[in-house]
Amino acid sequence: MKRLIALLAGLALAAYAGSFLLGEPDLPTILVWFAGAAVVHDLVVFPLCAVAGRALARLPVRIVNHVRLPLLGAGLTFLLFLPGIIRQGEATHLAATGLDQQPYLGRWLWLVLGMFVVSGLAYGVRLILSRRA
Repeated sequence: MKRLIALLAGLALAAYAGSFLLGEPDLPTILVWFAGAAVVHDLVVFPLCAVAGRALARLPVRIVNHVRLPLLGAGLTFLLFLPGIIRQGEATHLAATGLDQQPYLGRWLWLVLGMFVVSGLAYGVRLILSRRA
């Protein structure tokens, strides 16, 4: 019953948000992007996540979350910074900030490296502390 209520509440929220798009001249483009995102998720992202989940399940239990968390962070920050990484809207970005988008990819890679290093250090500390106990 709780799931049904949550589903209905989610649908109501989506309908409310969608009502703001009625009369929008870009509505067909938005619907194409939405449908494309659903297809890409179902045919690409979900199978990749399932394969990665099975591969992670073969790792020792202690290390699984130390790999999952930085992977999740890498994926979410990639989605967040994707327009900058692929230099979409470069002229607009340059006009608004006076900066180009060249460093986005390098900075994202350094951020991902940092997440994995911190996670690896946390795993190392956890391993050392568990051996002492």
